[in-house]
This record gives sequence, structure tokens and C-alpha cells, in this order.
Amino acid sequence: MKQVLQEIILDFQELQLETGTPRRLKLTTLPGKASVCIGVRRCGKSTYLFQIMEQLKRDGVQAENILYLNFFDDRLHALQHMGLEVILEAYFGLYPEKKNSRTVYCFFDEVQALPGWEPFVDRLMRTEKCQVYLTGSSARMLSKEIATQMRGRAISWELFPFSFREFLDAKGIKSSGPHSAKKRLTIRKAFEDYWETGGFPEVTGLEKYLRLKIHQEYFQAVLFRDVVERHNISHPRAVTDLAHRLMDNIASLHTVNRLTGYLKSLGHKSPKAAVSDYLEWFEDAFFFFSVRIFDPSLSRSKTNPRKIYCIDHSLVTSVASGILINSGHLLENMIFTALRRLTSDIWYYKTAKGLEVDFIIHLQDRSRRLIQVCETLSHKDTRTRELRALDQAMEELGLDSGTLVTRDHDEDMELNGRRIEIISAWRFLLSLPDE
Repeated sequence: MKQVLQEIILDFQELQLETGTPRRLKLTTLPGKASVCIGVRRCGKSTYLFQIMEQLKRDGVQAENILYLNFFDDRLHALQHMGLEVILEAYFGLYPEKKNSRTVYCFFDEVQALPGWEPFVDRLMRTEKCQVYLTGSSARMLSKEIATQMRGRAISWELFPFSFREFLDAKGIKSSGPHSAKKRLTIRKAFEDYWETGGFPEVTGLEKYLRLKIHQEYFQAVLFRDVVERHNISHPRAVTDLAHRLMDNIASLHTVNRLTGYLKSLGHKSPKAAVSDYLEWFEDAFFFFSVRIFDPSLSRSKTNPRKIYCIDHSLVTSVASGILINSGHLLENMIFTALRRLTSDIWYYKTAKGLEVDFIIHLQDRSRRLIQVCETLSHKDTRTRELRALDQAMEELGLDSGTLVTRDHDEDMELNGRRIEIISAWRFLLSLPDE
């Protein structure tokens, strides 16, 4: 195994890395802490590591000082049955002069695939002169494993598929600065491409049939590798049927009881506890996200129906079985993922009169923001309903402004002394800060 590891290490050091589009995630390293990058499968985590490596090289770090392993590599399967210390033995067998004398930059990709990685990395941080970077596709790396095993020796960052601004970067379109008429038309055209393509880097620029095929492969890979295999589920068909049900009803309210009843109608014998686990594991894999109602009572917040969103709006169109997908729900899903890049403190709000506002978010400065999403306001009744919901929510929450995101309409207005910004989706996405 030692020789195999040394071959993998040397082969990688000789590679010309494909670094792709620079990501706007600013990962900051701290002394004595591993930097952990987590996100859904195929969102670009490995490429992001390559970008960090290339920057290190530009800063004068030698390639020999970089140790990279991807634990999805079949050649590393045997590591599951032997001590991980062989990794260090292999590296320092190649470069004995570097031990405790030069900083070694260790990059471990999809580390959650390797049982026992936590104490190994913890020991590595304590005993070797190194800077450690980890990636994983499990949200538990943010909490349970790191909190209990790493003992404060890690700081975590989330990476998502391309934001709209990163999508523009990939197309070579500058999004900053004032927008001339020509630039505005170019960005609006790119937004239509983003609407069709979504944010997964691999499908950017591909024809539709290839995008559909790749998206469907992502769907299967996440379900079976990140949910079924990871949690040893004995009835994978129930998980697949549940995932399809959620895709077909994206941005809609759901309860565990109703989802359990649906699976029962298909002949599955999945109890409520199992369905709750499936939903938690979907979120753990950064695939589906659930949003609770905003309520001062934690018990009411937990018992009310939740709204479900997918990691990528275009993935929904590639997988959902409905011929006519609700485009308003897709727009809402797109706005959710943009907000989720900024914060996990996202709820939906229901006024005292039963009107719903899609999102209320808490930002880092502890401010609140109300955001409603409506594809079009061309119908008078729709416009009245959406504005009334925002107005009531602002009054109840003591806020003096709110935002209504549409597909392509911009307007500033006042209602009962409160400001409402009606903004087209592409402008809204570009108004948000980077991750």
C-alpha cells in the first residue's frame, strides 16, 4: 500500500491541474485549524482545492510540499482496513527531509469516505508541521464529527454550485460596475442561460440532452452513494420514490405524515421515523433543504409543515416527472439557493391573517429581511395578494422595507409608509454579496 500511495502522490505532483472558473468563496486559513470545504457532489470542491494549490505554487510553495489524496480513488480502498499512518509513512518516505522542517500542505478530498479520518487528521494537526484542507459531501462534517473528534481544530466553509455571478464569470461576462444598455442585455441573456442550465459547473455550456443525462446521473449518485450506501438503507426504492415526490413538489409544503402516507400508497412500509431520517439524510447530502415556519415557539415551528427546496433549480427540471413544471416554484427555488449561500437562517412567514411570505432571513449583522417571490405581477389580483402579504408581514415584524422578486420587473414603491422593492431576478442575484 505504501508504494501505491507514493505513486499516487508523485503522479499528482506532476499533473497540470485544471482549475476552471475561479470561485468567489473566500476560504480563510487559520493557524492550527484544518480548513474544511463541504458541499453537494459535483459542485466543484476538487477544482476549488486545485485553485488553492495553484495559488500556493504562485506564492512560492514547491509541488513536493503538496500532498493530495482523493478518497474516492479505488486504489485507496485498502486504507479502510489498515492504519492511516501509512499515508504519512508514504509521503515522508519520499521526502524525509521535510518532516518537521517544512510546512506540508495536505489536501484530502471526500474525506468522509474513509472511516476513522477524524482522529487521524486531529493527530496530524497536533504532531506535524502542516496545513490541512479537507472536502466532503456531508453536512455532518460541520457538526457532529468535527465538534466531537476534531476538538476545535477545524473551521468549515460551504461550497455550492455556481451562483449567477460565478456563472457570468465562467462565460467571461463582467457583472460589476455600471450596466450599459448593451451590458444589461448581455447579462439578461446570460440569466436565461442560467435559468435553463443551473449552476453545476460540469453542465455549463452543454447541449440539453447532455445536461439532462448528467443531472440524472447526479441524482442517482447522490441517492445511492450519499444516502443509501452511507446510511446502509435496506429499502432504497422508498428513498428514490420519496426523492421523486419532493422533486415533483418543489417549493411546496410537506409534512412527514403526508409523505409517509404517500410511500404507504406505493406499497412501502416506511414508518414515520424512517421518513424523517430520509429527509435529514437528504439535507445532510446538501441535496434537499427544508425551511420551517418563522414562529417564536420552537414547538410550533417544528410541527408546522415545511417547505422543500433542491440544491439546483435546473436539476429539478431534469429529474421531475411532471410535464409542466411550475416555473414560479422554480424561480422560488433559485432564489432560495442564492439566499442559502449567505445564511442557513431562513424561514417562511405566515401572517396573522394567513398570508404567506416566502422567506425571512437573518443576516450576519442580525438584521432581518423579508423576501417574496412571484414570477409575474401582470395579473392585478396576484399583485394585490403578494403586496398585501409583504405589507402585513412588515407591519407584524416591525420592518420598514421588503423585497418582491419577479422574473423580469423592476419598480420601487411605498405601501402604508413602508418601502417595497420590486426587482427582477437577475438584478436581485447580482445585488447579493459573494458567499
